[in-house]
Amino acid sequence: MVNERDKVSQILKLVDEYITEKRANASWTPGKDWVRYGGPYYDSDEYVRAVKSLLSEWLVLGKDAVKFERLFPRHFGKQNGILTNSGSSANLLMMLAMTSKRLYNFQKGTKVITPIAGFPTTLNPIIQLGFEPIFVDIELKSLNLDLDQVEKAAKQGAKIITFAHVLGNPPNMDKLMDIVNRYNLILLEDCCDALSSTYDGKPLGSFGEMASCSFYPAHHITMGEGGFVATKTLEQERVVRSFREWGRGCHCVGKRANLKKDGMCGKRFSNWLPCLPNAIFDHKFVYEEIGYNLKPIELQASMGLAQLDKIDIIDQKRKENYHSLYRVFEKYEEFLHLPTPTEKSNPSWFAFPMTLKENAPFKRSEITGFLESNRIQTRNYFAGNIMLQPAYTHLINVEDVINNFPVSRKVTTDTFFLGTAPVITKQQIDYISGVVEQFMKQY
Repeated sequence: MVNERDKVSQILKLVDEYITEKRANASWTPGKDWVRYGGPYYDSDEYVRAVKSLLSEWLVLGKDAVKFERLFPRHFGKQNGILTNSGSSANLLMMLAMTSKRLYNFQKGTKVITPIAGFPTTLNPIIQLGFEPIFVDIELKSLNLDLDQVEKAAKQGAKIITFAHVLGNPPNMDKLMDIVNRYNLILLEDCCDALSSTYDGKPLGSFGEMASCSFYPAHHITMGEGGFVATKTLEQERVVRSFREWGRGCHCVGKRANLKKDGMCGKRFSNWLPCLPNAIFDHKFVYEEIGYNLKPIELQASMGLAQLDKIDIIDQKRKENYHSLYRVFEKYEEFLHLPTPTEKSNPSWFAFPMTLKENAPFKRSEITGFLESNRIQTRNYFAGNIMLQPAYTHLINVEDVINNFPVSRKVTTDTFFLGTAPVITKQQIDYISGVVEQFMKQY
């Protein structure tokens, strides 16, 4: 009779064999199959770990989550951090931490510097928490913050600055940190696109108080969905963890914490309620913040551990694909602004962005439409000027936003990108080259 352990081993062996065989027999047909801008870089290890986690019947965060939370912060030059269910939640948690009485206690109306062009999840927490965004335009060359405008905004009494390192490429961090330090700003780095990117040899995410990351399938590593907040201090981590878990104050984490009667701290059942000093109360149900439930599941952490082993390979392939695409498009620089790394930076490119020059004889919709018709995925620069999106126009004077942020207006209509994901092959790059050449022959 086969025992339970042997049955599990058989199942995992079959999963490994199935995925390995499926990947070995995979094919791609030019013009029929899509060249996708992103996608997970998996082998059988991720699937085996996921199935093993599922078969363990421990679904909520456990030992793999604890291990991932211990290992991952080093990629942002930090020692502390927590998993969450998305990069969007990670950005929300960073901003929520700014409201905590245990940290900064910023109130509604606090001014926050942020670029007006980008993705909603950088901006939304600012609005949702009642903070006041101070918008700055971006630079056309890098698509990053216009740092001269950042300094002007800092003089308006701002307390926080948050932005995304655009597609893995940072702004001039020397100049930015000079502004941050002179005006005593709290820097929150959105690194959802920037895992493995560096500036002056330091990982992006290491400059600010906190950094966020996304594990959506298009990003550098993935768990299907998921996100991360890396923090400079242990107290920041505890506050973020509290907001992630309904606001409770218990710091005990992982499977052992749930099973051990007195908790990992040894004093789970004690006098935890200041209003009732004589009451014995379970610390797991003491709430120090007004929080949410933003947890992922253990299965995601299990897959994440497999992905950690591939970070260096993923970084290398993204850089190779960036250089390959640069060679494809550099012959058309007459019409296109091409992406170039900020001085002193080494980006792990999330994508390959391009902006049409004023003399371009075609519209963005024409070149992206041609690429898409040939099964090559493209994307706009996210939301462009986000305040021109339908969800936000009631908050602003549309005409002022169009006129006062000219670069953001241009990227809204003229910027697009192709992917650099490690799943994009040399064969696919060669196909892109041929399609682009076919399009450009018209001009």
